[in-house]
Amino acid sequence: MASDWALVFFCSFTQVAKPPCAVCHTLAHAEAGGAVGPVLDELKPDAARVAKAMRNGIGAMPSYSAVLSAEQIDTVAFYVSTVSGR
Repeated sequence: MASDWALVFFCSFTQVAKPPCAVCHTLAHAEAGGAVGPVLDELKPDAARVAKAMRNGIGAMPSYSAVLSAEQIDTVAFYVSTVSGR
């Protein structure tokens, strides 16, 4: 990881969320190779799109509103929008 913030966000994506985002999604920066959800490196979603999906759920993806705080959801959303496609 290049910085402390990246490590915090990496851990949020791979460990804090239950189930972890990395189980379903592919994101190279997080060394995640999930095969269920969209490949985030190809989708390159902005933070608002990620946060909305996490808060409300979408398709097979559950809502994380009951298990993560708004700040945690925003942290993951910022991380994904910043590193996807890089």
